[in-house]
Amino acid sequence: MKIEFLEYKVDNLSMDETLEYIEHAIDNQRHIIREDLNAAKIVWMKKDPDYAKLIINADLINADGQSVVMASKWLGNPIKERVSGVDLMESLVSLAYKKNYKIFFFGAKEEIVQTVVEKYAEMYSPSIIAGYRNGYFTKDDEATIADEIGQSRANIVFIGISSPLKEQFVHQYKDIMNANLLMGVGGSFDVVAGKVKRAPVWMQNAGLEWFYRFLQEPRRMWKRYLYTNSMFIYLVFKEKIFGS
Repeated sequence: MKIEFLEYKVDNLSMDETLEYIEHAIDNQRHIIREDLNAAKIVWMKKDPDYAKLIINADLINADGQSVVMASKWLGNPIKERVSGVDLMESLVSLAYKKNYKIFFFGAKEEIVQTVVEKYAEMYSPSIIAGYRNGYFTKDDEATIADEIGQSRANIVFIGISSPLKEQFVHQYKDIMNANLLMGVGGSFDVVAGKVKRAPVWMQNAGLEWFYRFLQEPRRMWKRYLYTNSMFIYLVFKEKIFGS
């Protein structure tokens, strides 16, 4: 069931329900795009309507941000729970092993994505790996990359490249890639490879994962978080006081 949050539709699904939805889609040879909403993404969507269209046209949209879940409860239209992209990715890798799905990993630096593939091949089986490629390319490379993914016959494609390039690539080349699930995973490859540490669970649950990330790279992240967090709080209070 979809509910409205700050004028955007979100699938009000738990992690288990999201996994069931995706498994059903793959088993029935559907082709879906999964997106997510967090505080920063909502702010950028409000600022860029073209970017917003790429997100809202996805088949499945989860709340990937505890601040979104907390705000939805305060606004009186609660979202069940956060569906973290990295947690969903790890659960889907496990599901792929159980169901003989094939996965293509696309994004990050060569050594990072290679480490991710090696880790999952060792944890589960090399049979789940359809292929992989780093996330450094030019516009002229895009069609070739999409064709490579399509030729791999992957059921699932995890895409770890930055927005809005990721969304633009997915929507332009989804038919060529021909996967059952196209899913952006942000910086999840860095987490799995051990390059970036996740916040402790208590910070995740308190909506402070952004602050933990800020502490790791304060010089690079402070302006981004100051702007997006402030704007998100403004949008939530505006909604509470004035409505849509």
